[in-house]
Amino acid sequence: MSVLALAMAAGAHAPVLAQSNAAAEAGEADQARTIADLQRQIDELKAVVEQLKAAQVATGPAPEPAGTALAQQQPVQQAVNPTQPTPVLAQVEAPTRAAAPTRKAWYEKLSLRGYTQMRINEIVSGDSTAPAGVSRLRTIGDSGVRDNSNFSLRRVRLAVQGDVNDHVSIYLQPDFAVAVSNQTAGERREGFVQLRDAYADVFPTGDKSFRIRLGQAKVPYGWENLQSSSNRLALDRTDAINSAVPGERDVGIAAYYTPPQVRKIWDRLSADGQKLFGNYGAFGLGVFNGQGTNRTETNDSVMTVALATWPFELDGLGLDGQVLELGGSAIRNRFNPELRSGGVSPVSFKDNRAGVHAVLYPQPIGLQVEWNWGTGPEFDPATGQIEQRSLNGGYVQAMGRVKQSPLGPFYPFARWQYYRGGFKGAVNAPRLETEELELGLEFLPTSALELTATYGWASRKEADERRLGQADGQILRLQAQWNY
Repeated sequence: MSVLALAMAAGAHAPVLAQSNAAAEAGEADQARTIADLQRQIDELKAVVEQLKAAQVATGPAPEPAGTALAQQQPVQQAVNPTQPTPVLAQVEAPTRAAAPTRKAWYEKLSLRGYTQMRINEIVSGDSTAPAGVSRLRTIGDSGVRDNSNFSLRRVRLAVQGDVNDHVSIYLQPDFAVAVSNQTAGERREGFVQLRDAYADVFPTGDKSFRIRLGQAKVPYGWENLQSSSNRLALDRTDAINSAVPGERDVGIAAYYTPPQVRKIWDRLSADGQKLFGNYGAFGLGVFNGQGTNRTETNDSVMTVALATWPFELDGLGLDGQVLELGGSAIRNRFNPELRSGGVSPVSFKDNRAGVHAVLYPQPIGLQVEWNWGTGPEFDPATGQIEQRSLNGGYVQAMGRVKQSPLGPFYPFARWQYYRGGFKGAVNAPRLETEELELGLEFLPTSALELTATYGWASRKEADERRLGQADGQILRLQAQWNY
């Protein structure tokens, strides 16, 4: 073959060799990209596996069902196939979503709340002082009403409560504003801590419409006795109702039942901002020691108490949204009064009462009435002895409610109270003779702050059997309450 022929043949085959070299280079590039993609998926798979191992260590090992090991290996085998990268990650992430829920810690089951009341009381006119043996203007609800008094802390409460499980809840409340007398030759000291509530609610069926309450708690007697002081319009409870259970509490057992239809009405009123008495049941029955708050039991008898109350919706009468609650309570007890000479009376006295109540919730005008009758211990100045005497008394309160105003909600009210009978909560069970008219206004600039002002005209017999006669006067009282 001539040189010219060889040159022509080489020129003819040159494009074919160039195309073969280009194809080889393209194949190598595709293979490199495939390998890089597979390496990336394998790195991602390793990271996910490490996360699963860390999660398993944190939650503790769990028994593996049969075939789990094989199932865990399967995603790795599938990852080699670059056409199905997404199912690999989905299969690996599935166990994370199926992790078992953890139990709540104890501090997640309990809540902490409370309130503080700061007051200033001023006897504007009347018998702020008196000679020995003569009554001074005083109240059994607030020892801060006296001749030399400015600011005082009436209540400093802190409550811990919560559901332990579906069948048991707890409630613990101390008060940090208790006064103690007989210090350094009779000087009064304030700011001591006293136990108020310490009880457990047991729900036998898991349905909270029925509960059994164990421990120190409020005695279900009297509507205003059960109403929290943080929720009441008037600054103090009335003498007639509170004298039945001074301090409102005792140690014992009580059972409460609230039908669903009653719970529904109370929930609606509560959501509307009405001042309820608290869910102590539409029906209640209790057995207690009978000596009162933080006092040692002194006899073998027990105090039995019964309560019934029912709210009626008045929509059928054309009073849309209005609710009238009617009910009553009774108490049967024997009580040993504290003696001036020391200790308690060796003789126990009948301490039996029955009362009724009616509450028309303010929407916007309301009315609240309670009255009770009974018999109890009372000191007789003529004989110098504690005797069995009859008693009766109660109160009538009219109230209004303005839900919205430029300054916030406010509640005007007027209350008249009356009582004739013994006061077993004081030494020697002195007789009380109380008549008082009080005008007041509660104002809520925010939900965390309540301001109350009252002005009263009072005629009272001091709760001291050594002082006789009536004390008359006018009292101005201011209170700031902050809730937390």
